[in-house]
Amino acid sequence: MSSLPSRTRALTELRSLAELALFVRVAAFAAIVPALMRAPLPRLASLLTRPPRRQPPDAAEIERLARLVSLAPRIAQPVVRSGCLTRGLTLFWFLRRAGLDVELRFGLDPGGAQPTDGHCWLTLDGEPYLEQRDPRERFSETYRLPLPV
Repeated sequence: MSSLPSRTRALTELRSLAELALFVRVAAFAAIVPALMRAPLPRLASLLTRPPRRQPPDAAEIERLARLVSLAPRIAQPVVRSGCLTRGLTLFWFLRRAGLDVELRFGLDPGGAQPTDGHCWLTLDGEPYLEQRDPRERFSETYRLPLPV
């Protein structure tokens, strides 16, 4: 768990009152991810997926959303959990609403120590997006949002 001084330092990364307001929305959504993941995946798809409504955001807006999503668990632990589910679902929600046509993919590691070793990641135009490493090297896709047509 983050200490108060480290949370305070993380708060200083918020650049304006408007960004603070967006951060509150990001953290609130991230906090409900565990409850969302209790829903059957088809229901989750209907709750989260809608077509992007406007032009894709510029690189600065994408960077801002990714930064705020990464700040949420640092500032709001234990209410906001860290991990790929929180990060993936939150980025999926906010990036699609910002106008970026990302997909969220879920996969399992067929050679993992546990049969439930899994990961979720974003893709854009079929390629991993905002990932440090290509998760397809380890994880076999089992599900995606939005559902393929």
